[in-house]
Amino acid sequence: MSSAHPATAAAPESPEPSHSLGADAWHRLQKNRLALTGGVVLLVLTVLCLAGPYFFNVSYQDQNLELGASGPSFAHWLGTDTLGRDLLVRMLYGGRISLGVGLSATLVALTIGVFYGAVAGYVGGKLDAVMMRFVDILYALPFTIFVILLMVVFGRNIILLFLAIGAVEWLTMARIVRGQIMSLKKMEFIEAARSLGYGNRRIIFRHLIPNILGPIIVYTTLTIPAVMLLEAFLSFLGLGVQPPMSSWGTLIKDGAEKMEEYWWLLVFPGGVFSLTLFSLNFLGDGLRDALDVRAAKD
Repeated sequence: MSSAHPATAAAPESPEPSHSLGADAWHRLQKNRLALTGGVVLLVLTVLCLAGPYFFNVSYQDQNLELGASGPSFAHWLGTDTLGRDLLVRMLYGGRISLGVGLSATLVALTIGVFYGAVAGYVGGKLDAVMMRFVDILYALPFTIFVILLMVVFGRNIILLFLAIGAVEWLTMARIVRGQIMSLKKMEFIEAARSLGYGNRRIIFRHLIPNILGPIIVYTTLTIPAVMLLEAFLSFLGLGVQPPMSSWGTLIKDGAEKMEEYWWLLVFPGGVFSLTLFSLNFLGDGLRDALDVRAAKD
């Protein structure tokens, strides 16, 4: 007589392994080819600007007045300017200045703007009103004139140039962060954090700011080229990069003045600058989608 065996219970499905926010963001970013291409291009340009000049026997200030402005050749791959200086070498050195100003000033603006906007949006009330009226007053001042005043007062130093530009580029970031924080601070997960006894600092930096990384990243990628353009304008006024040093902005300005005779002086610096802007935009869009917490639930 055979004994009856109880029906074997179906084994429960094993839950999907949990991933951190960074791992999920990287997984989504890998699917965006344009963003990855933009990141690779930025990385290659940065490495070339940092290491490239060491492979040439000439400096950015070495002149050859007898040669003058000459087109691309085997000796000078991208040609020379009117003073006989190698354009490729000057572009590599100029990239250090442009990328350095863009990244450093944006980092200053990002730090000030995120902290300022997060505090104003989370606390609210009279403190928020006072803080945002201060932002409105600074908005009423012409940005360029404010930077010029800072440069005149503190001197023409490349480090001070980073700080001066960053000190006026944080206002929009503060407004963006404040609006995002105000829309999130009344949601259920923030109420749950308060009920667990979490302090305001932990709520702001551990729960609110990570949920608005998308808009922050997008605006950051737009701030970098804006800062680079502002640096070029200041250099045009004689308050930025001083000769014989150069940046991409000053090279484009010089090339635009002589584009009818020497096309390469504008095409090559303008092409590298445009490529950098496109790469920043593609990377920013990809990071926005990858860091969108709501997209992780889909």
